[in-house]
Amino acid sequence: MTLVATVAGATMSLLGTGVASAGVGPGATPQQRTANAAAGTAGTEAGNPLSAVATAAGVCADAAQIGTTEYIYRDTETIASVKQFYSPSCDKNYGYVWAWKSFLDQNVNFTLTVGVWAYERSALVGKRVVFDTHAQEFWSAAADTADECTSADGTISIPDYPVPLSTRTSKRC
Repeated sequence: MTLVATVAGATMSLLGTGVASAGVGPGATPQQRTANAAAGTAGTEAGNPLSAVATAAGVCADAAQIGTTEYIYRDTETIASVKQFYSPSCDKNYGYVWAWKSFLDQNVNFTLTVGVWAYERSALVGKRVVFDTHAQEFWSAAADTADECTSADGTISIPDYPVPLSTRTSKRC
C-alpha cells in the first residue's frame, strides 16, 4: 500500500533588493522543452515537469532544473538522483528524486522523502513522503521558497538497512 503525506511551509523569509534568489533561473531551455514534450507524460531521469507524476503533484509545466544533480548511494551503489527545479511562471521550487532502475530491479520497497531545504528556516518545505513504494519518479509539493537559499533534499529509507540514505543538491541563493 502506498501512502502520501504533504507538509507545506507557511512562513516566508523576506530578503532585501539586490539579493540573489534561490529560485531565479532562466526556465527550461528550448532543448529541455523539446525533450519534455517528446517524453509526453512519461517520467525521465532528467525530470519532466509534464509527466503524469509531476502533473499529479502540481508541478508547473515550465519548471527547469537549477543547481547540481546529486546522488543517493547505498554503500558504493548509486540508487537515486536528486535535483531541484524552479518554475518562473509559478515562482515555486520543487525537489525531485529519480530512483535508478538498477535499484528498482532488486524488488525492494522503500520510503521516499523529497522536498526543498530552506536554510533560513532549517526546514524541509513542500515535503512529500511516500511509504512502502517501488515507484521511480517523485516530486515534492510546490515550495514557496524562491526568495530563500535552498537545496533539493531526498531521502530513501530501506527496510532492514541500518540508516536512511540521503543527499542535498547545491545551495542556491
